[in-house]
Amino acid sequence: MREPCVSVDARSTAGSDPSRINQYTRGQEDYVLIKPWIFEFLQIPNLSEADISPETISAVFDEGFKLWLEAEKLGFEGIFFSEHHFGLSYSPSPNLLIAAIARHTTRLRLGTMGLVVPFYEPWRIVEELTMLDHLTNGRIEVGFAAGVPQELSRLGVGMEEARERFNEALEILDAALERHAIEHKGKYWKFDNLNLLPNKFLQSSPPKWTTVISATSARKSAQRQSKICTGFHSVVDVKELFDAYRDESAKFGFAVGPDQIAIRRNVCVSRDEAEAREESRAAKAAVLKVVAGDPRVAARTSSLLDAPKAGSGFTLHDDDYIAGTSAQVAEQIIEQCRACGAGHFLSILGRSLGPRHRENFILFGEEVVPRLRRAQVG
Repeated sequence: MREPCVSVDARSTAGSDPSRINQYTRGQEDYVLIKPWIFEFLQIPNLSEADISPETISAVFDEGFKLWLEAEKLGFEGIFFSEHHFGLSYSPSPNLLIAAIARHTTRLRLGTMGLVVPFYEPWRIVEELTMLDHLTNGRIEVGFAAGVPQELSRLGVGMEEARERFNEALEILDAALERHAIEHKGKYWKFDNLNLLPNKFLQSSPPKWTTVISATSARKSAQRQSKICTGFHSVVDVKELFDAYRDESAKFGFAVGPDQIAIRRNVCVSRDEAEAREESRAAKAAVLKVVAGDPRVAARTSSLLDAPKAGSGFTLHDDDYIAGTSAQVAEQIIEQCRACGAGHFLSILGRSLGPRHRENFILFGEEVVPRLRRAQVG
């Protein structure tokens, strides 16, 4: 195992506030320490429809709320909430979840990864994000996604139309995040001098994220100066995708380092290595079942597939599943982040809530997070 490279001066000056243990300068060399996030899926309990009562649903939110508040005490950088509809998740509106915990936390960054843009009017997205920026006291992270075919198709929206809507909406969103009085004439939206309220962010520019699965999407994100996050792929393919992002950024004079890049992985941690690995195998089987109807997915290792057209997509790989004891999990995360240059790591610590989920969550926070906070990338 490669030992994390730690600056003693950095740790001594950072004090006990984990939000400051992020980036330091040593001589002329800038480097970033890994920022650990939670990626919250909030899956529906594995029960029959007849067994899911209003009380069961409330319990999911109550348990989630307790854990999210503990995340701040455990030193996580923040929480990214996912958005899903018509299926396995109780997170159709991540903005509501952010608003619910915003006033009960003080340091935790809160964001979406990401809002499914084709489902919304882009001007409304900006107004809600501005509200959340104030409700979180300037801790909002803005993440956008094009959506998944199975959910879009339920509304009669194909991937080609969704991609068109996504790309056009991004033009509006980028303009609106800079200036709240906007004009636009496109295929799906037309308006003149639209004055959005609230009209000022607390942050000069909220961090902007895009979920990407192809080099084409990564290059487009570079042109927009958006940070990017990806998962699923092997580390080799993730690096290829990130290299495309870095190359494109250089053409536009956009400096890219580890702080602009994130990887998301499924994580199972336990004091019993065998237990963690068995849970990881079960998690992979569950994910394969969920994405079985997604035409973009291939459960194999191959070169990164490119361009968001029919027949393209992404691969599922064993690298997406990290399991073992705390030390083993930390080692795997650090090695993956170093290999592809990612300064952010998003952990899916179980998709549904329960006793093991809580144990996984607490163990990761107490024993893995400190190791990541000391690990150098860059």
